[in-house]
Amino acid sequence: MSRIKYYYDTETCKYERVKVSTWDVFLNLLGFLSISLLIAIALLWAFTKYFESPKELMLRKENEELKMHYEILEKEMQGVRAMLANLQERDDNVYRVIFETDPIPASIRMAGAGGSEKYKHLLENNLSQEELILRNYKTIDQLKRQMYIQTKSYDEIIELALNKEKMMAAIPAIQPIKNKELTRLASGFGMRVHPIYKVRRMHTGLDFAAPRGTPIYATGAGVVKKTVISYRKTGYGNYVEIDHGFGYVTKYAHMQSITVKKGQRVKRGDLIGYVGSTGGSTAPHCHYEIIKNGKKIDPIQYIIQDVTDEEYEKLLELASRENQSLG
Repeated sequence: MSRIKYYYDTETCKYERVKVSTWDVFLNLLGFLSISLLIAIALLWAFTKYFESPKELMLRKENEELKMHYEILEKEMQGVRAMLANLQERDDNVYRVIFETDPIPASIRMAGAGGSEKYKHLLENNLSQEELILRNYKTIDQLKRQMYIQTKSYDEIIELALNKEKMMAAIPAIQPIKNKELTRLASGFGMRVHPIYKVRRMHTGLDFAAPRGTPIYATGAGVVKKTVISYRKTGYGNYVEIDHGFGYVTKYAHMQSITVKKGQRVKRGDLIGYVGSTGGSTAPHCHYEIIKNGKKIDPIQYIIQDVTDEEYEKLLELASRENQSLG
């Protein structure tokens, strides 16, 4: 119950009752409501500033969980990258070295994907974490492509492994003539004095001195690529070329006679002809070359099957002498 208010009227010398108009009541009520509203707003501001609502608490918890899972995902992707890098390193420096094949170029291994056009559907959604999401998508896509390249590389390695036995039988690995005493290697690969012109020239093979008619053997399995009979007093004279596959070709020159035909398949150790002194030769010998992928290489590096370590060291020493070639 509201209090009744009075005031002292000096004219009547009496206490008269205060009359409150409807407007005064309205103004008082409006003032009260305004002050109450200001206090409510202040309290609400203070509450929202220092206290979280249940919805905000839930959202904050969800954000923390998402952040935790994102960090776990980042660590997982780093682990996958490290594992893939290890596989790539072993592939290039172990498996491909064993099977003598070229490593995959780094530009191919990087597996570039181009720009962001691929993710246009994501960009159109105006995502709040657009950069973060795009980065993850790009990283995962790149890892997928790199893994695909690695699997194709392993398919190639498996194919090489299946052909390993065949390759080992084909690679030139013995001396072209019998040389148990290691006395027949007369001249090695490299710059040597030409026997006719008496100037230093590149000698592209090994010269094995031997009497005429000494048997010459195929140094690896393959197919006879070429047999040449020449009556010229220059060049290789009579010679045989054998294609061993895997990029290897061997040549046997200055032969007296040839016992194989073009297209004939031979095995390591099969007789292919006899030592002579045809072409530009100054003494009976077998000039022996190895051509790998079209390039002439030092055959001494491939004589591994019919010699011991000590005998191989002796052959290396003989081949390194800068003497005169035989032709």
